[in-house]
Amino acid sequence: MILVTGGAGFIGSNLQAALARRGHETIVVDWLGDAGKWRNLGKHPPARILPPEEIGDFLASHPPIEMVFHLGAVSATTATDGDHVWATNVELSLKLWHWCAARGVRFVYASSAATYGNGAQGFEDDYSPAHLSTLRPLNLYGWTKHAFDLNVAHMLTSGQPRPPQWAGLKFFNVYGPNEYHKGSMISVVKVKHDEVAQGQAVRLFRSDQEGLEDGQQKRDFIWVGDVVDVMLWLQDTPGANGLFNVGTGQARTYLDLAHAVCDAARQKREVEFIDMPINLRGQYQSFTEASPARLRAAGYNGQFTPLELGIRRYVQEFLAQPDPYL
Repeated sequence: MILVTGGAGFIGSNLQAALARRGHETIVVDWLGDAGKWRNLGKHPPARILPPEEIGDFLASHPPIEMVFHLGAVSATTATDGDHVWATNVELSLKLWHWCAARGVRFVYASSAATYGNGAQGFEDDYSPAHLSTLRPLNLYGWTKHAFDLNVAHMLTSGQPRPPQWAGLKFFNVYGPNEYHKGSMISVVKVKHDEVAQGQAVRLFRSDQEGLEDGQQKRDFIWVGDVVDVMLWLQDTPGANGLFNVGTGQARTYLDLAHAVCDAARQKREVEFIDMPINLRGQYQSFTEASPARLRAAGYNGQFTPLELGIRRYVQEFLAQPDPYL
């Protein structure tokens, strides 16, 4: 039995689909709510859906869990309720880590590229406390993810009990099907597609950094199927442990992305630039690029989907279809 927290969410439901195809019995920890989030699981329902507030009692019953994929989190980069975000992103993660360590259960958790802040210290997934202490996340979400990474590093270096396999995954900018419930946190690919589908020009933020031209902000955009492949590889490779970047290793400009969306939708390339919202200024990552060296050194040989191919697949196989769900 496999436990997937956040399993009705974007990345979680894509993982759930893959685990179902493998024939695994899964328990999803998540809220479905009343906005149609159940559709993320509609084609591959788990054995059970557990509300997050019941996870403590469930784990106390000593269920026969063989692996935990901990993807549940408050993931909004604009979140401001520090107590709630800390309780969800750090305290719950610590409880799951200790539970897995005590019972010999393998543990994979979601970190984030948001832990790197503005990238001034680079994007090296070194999990030593000395290196991690140099990172300066720009928002509450990134800071709580960073705080748990630090906790893990200190537990490891101090010799505290740990799960038989552990891996933290620093996801970069993930896009793909089943993200439709995410509101303002939906991927820029989906947002730009919607603009094009409505006959509008693609709108991009003007640069807020001196010397950086509009549209030349760069991110490491990764197809959700590639993210799932990394997690399945970890399931198949119990000896792989560490904190790993999960990105393509190639930053692409927002202008590249805008053009790829237009091309995939078979529409003319039209782009206009708008001012960046005040609440994002000073918190906006103008450059991210994963270094995949540690993941490769651990033995992962999968190939990452080029941006144009991933966007074309997303637009034509999902967004342009009557049923856009995986």
